[in-house]
Amino acid sequence: MAGSEAAWQLAQAQVPVTLHEMRPKRQTDAHKTGALAELVCSNSFRSDDWQTNAVGLLHEEMRRASSLIMAAADAHKLPAGGALAVDRDGFAADVTQALETHPLIEISREEVGGLPPHDWDSVIVATGPLTSPALADAVRALTGEAELAFFDAIAPIVHVESIDMDTCWRQSRYDKAGPGGSGADYINCPLDQSQYESFIAALLAAEKTAFKDFETTPYFEGCLPIEVMAERGPQTLRYGPMKPVGLSNPHKPGVKPYAVVQLRQDNALGNLWNMVGFQTKLKHGEQVRVFRMIPGLEQAEFARLGGLHRNTFLNSPKLLDAGLRLNADPRLRFAGQITGVEGYVESAAIGLIAGRFAAAERRGRTITPPPLTTAFGALLNHITGGHLSADTGTGARSFQPMNVNFGLFPPLAAQVPREKGPRQSKALARKRALSERALADLERWLSGPASVAAE
Repeated sequence: MAGSEAAWQLAQAQVPVTLHEMRPKRQTDAHKTGALAELVCSNSFRSDDWQTNAVGLLHEEMRRASSLIMAAADAHKLPAGGALAVDRDGFAADVTQALETHPLIEISREEVGGLPPHDWDSVIVATGPLTSPALADAVRALTGEAELAFFDAIAPIVHVESIDMDTCWRQSRYDKAGPGGSGADYINCPLDQSQYESFIAALLAAEKTAFKDFETTPYFEGCLPIEVMAERGPQTLRYGPMKPVGLSNPHKPGVKPYAVVQLRQDNALGNLWNMVGFQTKLKHGEQVRVFRMIPGLEQAEFARLGGLHRNTFLNSPKLLDAGLRLNADPRLRFAGQITGVEGYVESAAIGLIAGRFAAAERRGRTITPPPLTTAFGALLNHITGGHLSADTGTGARSFQPMNVNFGLFPPLAAQVPREKGPRQSKALARKRALSERALADLERWLSGPASVAAE
């Protein structure tokens, strides 16, 4: 995601690019194809609401910055309530074709087995969370830092014709219609209290995949395996991915489900649906047995079962400067999930910024970082040390991957009046004000030196 976006931004700024991609010659533990920008986990870019959701705001900032990733996502969006979900194959094919056919982009299908040669004077390392071991070892040796790591999990995908629609029904939470949606964009599987408790018991007892470094490698909190959430308490899932709020079962009018499992459309044909929030490290046979306990999925056929992969990221606040350059070797910039952002959109956004920084540098121009008040700037500030003590650097060792959120933004200069109406909420008013400020400041940044990438 980050490398594709960075290459696109450079090429659009009339800077020739060679994009090195080791797949399909060498695959990772999670990728299945040689397509650029292949989605390996969820097919959701999360909320598309730019007014009250930080990731939706990031979507809008990327659109205004001529993002290739967002253009492809918008072209292949699927019904998903208020979220932006995409057909993963069509999305990756679109990104791949755009890069393969751009006259200023050359794609080299080979692994870069270590640090780039010294005659590569300007390099963006956007290797994602599944960096090849040789390159990861070379970066670690150069910086003197052991890379950090966490486990990231993948949810199963179900063939829609195997779902029992006499038990399940289609509805988005609160009937909310989002990009390309109708308000009935999820398939809902209801559980009563007894079914829920039996499911939790089976989930906890099921056999899990073991990893050699499991004891020392944490999970990313935003993508916890379903069984890890269950271990935190019997009600955890009812307040997480299995919450029943905003849903009503038409098969049992007036009877509120105790818990609900949701599935979201995964491809344009509508024949594959993924289990929302059901990332897992259960062994494959156990997944089939346990997930078929869910009402409506008793005969479920799985197109893909869940899995777990190990992600690596840099201690970016200590290792990178404000321009995403490696302090130990400034010709190297880093972008994407390896820098310590989490999520498809966040990774692509850092690629976009890195591409614009590199384009300006190549053309002998100075470009200021995006304002801290924007989603771009808030993310960049997080990964390049804005949260650390200025004099001691305290906190670098606790640096962890993070999704974009309004907690990263500087506070508003003035209090926001409480909104009136049925959704009276000071918090919503504050988020709208933060978003409006962000887009106004973004426009000023894009019309300044940042416009180098659009000339």
